[in-house]
Amino acid sequence: MNDQELLRYSRQILLPQISIEGQQTLKDATLLLIGMGGLGSPSALYLAAAGIGHLIIADFDKVELSNLQRQIIHFTDDIGRKKVDSAKDKILAINPNTKVTTIEKLNQDNLNGWVAKADVVLDGTDNFNTRFKINKVCVVQKTPLISAAVIRFEGQLSVFKGYEATQPCYQCLYSVAGSSDENCTSNGILSPVAGMMGSLQALQAIKVLLNLGEQLVGKLMLIDALDLSFRKIKINKDESCKICVHGA
Repeated sequence: MNDQELLRYSRQILLPQISIEGQQTLKDATLLLIGMGGLGSPSALYLAAAGIGHLIIADFDKVELSNLQRQIIHFTDDIGRKKVDSAKDKILAINPNTKVTTIEKLNQDNLNGWVAKADVVLDGTDNFNTRFKINKVCVVQKTPLISAAVIRFEGQLSVFKGYEATQPCYQCLYSVAGSSDENCTSNGILSPVAGMMGSLQALQAIKVLLNLGEQLVGKLMLIDALDLSFRKIKINKDESCKICVHGA
């Protein structure tokens, strides 16, 4: 790192759990963020500010007026622009040292290749079908998956390492048969709740990269913003799981 980088990250480097070695690890890391919406917006901004060296951001959508209430990486002047282009501009404005790769089409054909490039994957999507596909590839590639969800006043967060013998994957928590999509389009969302969950997602990504503290592996954090309650429940590996037990 050069002198400007040392100054930029000086408040993190002061932390003994991070120091220069940890900051260099962040600089050398590549993260794949899927979804530049309510979760991906704060995640991307904080990860760039924290010094992640390479962010791969994926989103197929364009910025709409109704996004601006919670997707803080996009501004009013960005309406009509591709979300990945809008997000890239803000990421580089915060930290021009961060390399940003944009993906407009992430599908079954190229998902495996992009996950293979990442040290950690952050899932900020809003439908089960996509989440299941991301989880499956992360298990195959042995890549940590940080999954968050937010709706109304509620949030969920977990870190999945289903490729490990004793740890569950996302599909151990939610079966394909029992899942049903709820999203903010039909149910609503309070904007700071998305900001809180996206920030926690970024925090977990850094903790996974640096092996710091509790990483919510095998645990699901449930947050209710109305009464500001936080609780964690244990997630067991499903021995009948067709993804992480009987092969993806």
